[in-house]
Parts: sequence; C-alpha cells; structure tokens
Amino acid sequence: MQTYSVQTQGICPSMIAFALQDGKIYDIKFTGGCPGNTAAIAKLLQGTDAQRVVDLLKGNDCGGKGTSCADQLATAVEQALAIEAKRNK
Repeated sequence: MQTYSVQTQGICPSMIAFALQDGKIYDIKFTGGCPGNTAAIAKLLQGTDAQRVVDLLKGNDCGGKGTSCADQLATAVEQALAIEAKRNK
C-alpha cells in the first residue's frame, strides 16, 4: 500500500492523506476542516476505485472558491495515479 499526502490551498483542511492499493483508495484523512463532512467523505470513499473518486469529485466547488475538499482530494488522487502508472511501466 502506497501512502500519499498533499498540502492543500484555499480550503479549510491544510493537508489530505490517503493510501492507494490495487487501484483503490483507503485511509483518507483530512487535517483540519469540518470534521463531520471530511469524515463522511472518508467513510463513503473507503475502498472505492481511485479513478472513480477522480471522476466523481473533480471540479466540485465550495462556495465559489473554485475548489473544495473533495476537488482537492480528486486532484491529489489523480496525481497519485499518474505516479503509480509511471512506477508500474
């Protein structure tokens, strides 16, 4: 299982961490932000296909910020998938 963490920008959580294994996402943790919402996101996505996470959440906006917790998670997962694809070549 490969773990990733990213510093966020323009949203309440300062960091998002997660793990990928066999193309699925696990152990999502948001540092800061609304604990109820970020915990719900983590529970709902546990074990979900990582590309599906990107497809579902990328572009999700929070209050006109142009991004959101979900959007930045999707972007981070997309970047992690690209890293894993290069690693597996």
